[in-house]
Amino acid sequence: MLDINAVVRVHVDASTAARNDLRFCPTVERNAPVRKSAAMSAPNMPKVAGIDSTVPAPAHTVPPLDDLQAPPVVLIQDRLAGWVSDLTTLHELTERLARTRSLADALDELLRAGAALVGARRGLAVLEPADGLGPVTTLGLGLAHADLGHLETVPRGVTSLGPLLDSSGAPAEHVAVPDLLSDSALDPRHREVAARLGYGASYGVPLATDPGSNEAGEPTGAAPVKLGAAIWLYDEPAEPMERQRHLISLYARYAGEHLARLLELERARARVATIADELLPGRLPRVSGVQLAVCHRTGPRGGGDWYDALPLPEGALGLAVGSVSGSGPSAVAAMGRLRASLRAYAVMEGEDPVAVLSDLELLLRLTEPARTATALFAYAEPVRRKIVLAGAGHAPPLVVGDRRTEFVETSLSAPLGMLACWEAPSVELYPEPGETVLLYTDGLLRRTGEPMDRAYARLHAAAASVPCALRDDPAAVAGHVLRTVLPDLPPAGDPMEDIVLLAARFD
Repeated sequence: MLDINAVVRVHVDASTAARNDLRFCPTVERNAPVRKSAAMSAPNMPKVAGIDSTVPAPAHTVPPLDDLQAPPVVLIQDRLAGWVSDLTTLHELTERLARTRSLADALDELLRAGAALVGARRGLAVLEPADGLGPVTTLGLGLAHADLGHLETVPRGVTSLGPLLDSSGAPAEHVAVPDLLSDSALDPRHREVAARLGYGASYGVPLATDPGSNEAGEPTGAAPVKLGAAIWLYDEPAEPMERQRHLISLYARYAGEHLARLLELERARARVATIADELLPGRLPRVSGVQLAVCHRTGPRGGGDWYDALPLPEGALGLAVGSVSGSGPSAVAAMGRLRASLRAYAVMEGEDPVAVLSDLELLLRLTEPARTATALFAYAEPVRRKIVLAGAGHAPPLVVGDRRTEFVETSLSAPLGMLACWEAPSVELYPEPGETVLLYTDGLLRRTGEPMDRAYARLHAAAASVPCALRDDPAAVAGHVLRTVLPDLPPAGDPMEDIVLLAARFD
């Protein structure tokens, strides 16, 4: 048998016994171990409601992980990582903005990037240069045309646009309305429109350009030049954080400079286009026996393509198209001089197209030796349905009718200004009643981006496909040909090449 002592020694910690409400008997007290100091004893159970532990918390107990403070190095690394992330995002957004080439594209990209930065879904940008020279436009993001109309019915002074656009001095840095509908002073019309469109907060920034510095590199101190404002709308009460406000402020500052450059470019293009249009006929003449129509598109830099229709004595009509080498204001000015000279020569000797172009070539060689030009002049007698024409390096006319669609066979000749003496034989053409003669510039062919043989084939196919119902209207014929040859040409876009398409339908 096993020898078991009558007295079993049980070592029980006094604190454990106390928590379990144990009554110590003499045997337990005699055999209990020596009590540890409070500083070296950790409680074995957490404090429970209704039980007040008599054991104090040890002095060396490690605090919970949640209460630990990160070392300074970790905080610095986190902050640097946040800065790098913000700079990367800002760089990507500004790169996308820099790739825009028109004011409309730039404003659209501005609204999309700003919405991502401030955490909004909708917004609108107002372009309204402070110099009053225009253009003035409003563009929306996530807002239909009718929504923009509703917003325009709200007086601007009671919206965020007032402090951003109408202030006499520098525009406000930003205008935040975190809870729009709870504002008791909100204009009733503004409240009605906000409820209709479903937005409860807004945040806006100005679009301005820095006036720059003086010759010494010091800031001029002048107020920023206001260009417009951008406002983003929140569906519910909200406001961007300080970090978001800082990022959108930096982005808007860059956007203002980019918009200023595009604005100057847009104004320069408009001026060149206006001058080019003024140098061309304001309206086409009315001559018995013939109907005229023209399609004219000017490139973004302004080109030298031109056309003319000039009434001549005895019921005759002079038709001309041409193109001057180069682009920009100098080409537009050269085009104006060339067209004016051709009109004078046509009045004097229009019945001889070869003589007209010979005089024009001599003038071009003497006055502008570094420039070349192509031209085609046709002397038309509508009553006789007879055309005598001559070309200098120009594309041949195209006859469109019910029975034929063909190019006029003209002699091959060099452009004006390339030979010491230009001369080429003229060609006589007798269009049938109801046929339309198309005169055009090379820009129509080059704009297709295809080799010239394919471009000519496309033009011929487009002319042959004109519906019979449209052939009585020269404007409809020209429009159909232009849309078929260049289907991707926007209605008011900026073609890379000047385009001239002059149509003359003979009765």
